[in-house]
Amino acid sequence: MARRRAANVFGLAFLDAMTCGLGAVVLLYMVINAGVSLRADRVTYDLTGEVDRLEEEVLQGHAGLAVLRNDLREVDRRHALAQGLSRRLIETLQEVQVELATFDAETLARRESLNKLQTDLKTLEDEARRLAASVPEEETPGERVRAFTGDGDRQYLTGLKVGGERILLLVDVSASMLDETIVNVVVRRNLPDERKIRAEKWQQAVATVDWLATQLPRASYFQVYTFAETAAPLIDGTGGQWLSAGDTEALGKAVATLRAVAPDGGTSLHNAFAAIRALRPAPDNLILLTDGLPTQGRERPRGGKVSAKDRLKHFERAVQELPAGLPVNVILFPMEGDPMAASAFWQLAMKTRGSLLSPPEDWP
Repeated sequence: MARRRAANVFGLAFLDAMTCGLGAVVLLYMVINAGVSLRADRVTYDLTGEVDRLEEEVLQGHAGLAVLRNDLREVDRRHALAQGLSRRLIETLQEVQVELATFDAETLARRESLNKLQTDLKTLEDEARRLAASVPEEETPGERVRAFTGDGDRQYLTGLKVGGERILLLVDVSASMLDETIVNVVVRRNLPDERKIRAEKWQQAVATVDWLATQLPRASYFQVYTFAETAAPLIDGTGGQWLSAGDTEALGKAVATLRAVAPDGGTSLHNAFAAIRALRPAPDNLILLTDGLPTQGRERPRGGKVSAKDRLKHFERAVQELPAGLPVNVILFPMEGDPMAASAFWQLAMKTRGSLLSPPEDWP
């Protein structure tokens, strides 16, 4: 007997139904996935733009932060520098205050001494006038080569020794010859040369040289040197030479040349005294016109500040350059802030058998 075939519950119809259901599920998934992807792209696009904007702002912020850090370092550096300068200024101010206190004390004592000397001088002048009135004055006609007319009392300089065979006039033409006060000197040294020349103190110095030219003995010889940071003959081409005091043209040219000089620069008395060695034969009378102690030695100092002690040291070293046996007659014009000048130049004059004179404002 033929064998019966076993029954199969999974027929083709059932497989078709399962396949169609699976296809529907896949189709539904694809539709849903496509919609989700589209919406995600839109949302992501907006967020991406926002992220890019934020990243750009972050980059700009980093750049700005770097600039601010550099500025902060520069500010810190300047602050440290300002603190250093402030400390230096405070120290300098304290030193100046100490020096000013010393100067004030010395100035008061010297002022009292000066008042006493002026009183004694006045007494001696009155006595000299009384004696001159009782004794006929004898004058040698034609002894003076040049004439001088002034408004002041020239008897203030009766003690000045203008004689000698070879007379050297050494004239200070530094910036301090522009005025009696330090503040005005600082102001005037920045003015044009034509205004410097008209400075009252400098005009008095020029007039003093003019008066000295009238007192030179006719048979003597003279030379005029000017000095500031360096020294040179007043008349070009006459270095190391002596000029005849009887030559009115040479005297007039020297005074006229000096009238055109504008004071400027520092003061080196060392170079001024060293220049005397170039004169042959050596002078037998030196008349020094200045207003205080030197501010430098042979060379300009590196720093801008020169203390009173430094100036006195420059002076002492400069004196060593003077030829032995040369009398030094000093005409000292007034200058504030230099109380040791009068004492130093007075000692130099006494040591060399010269004289020290300080003319009043109305002389000559």
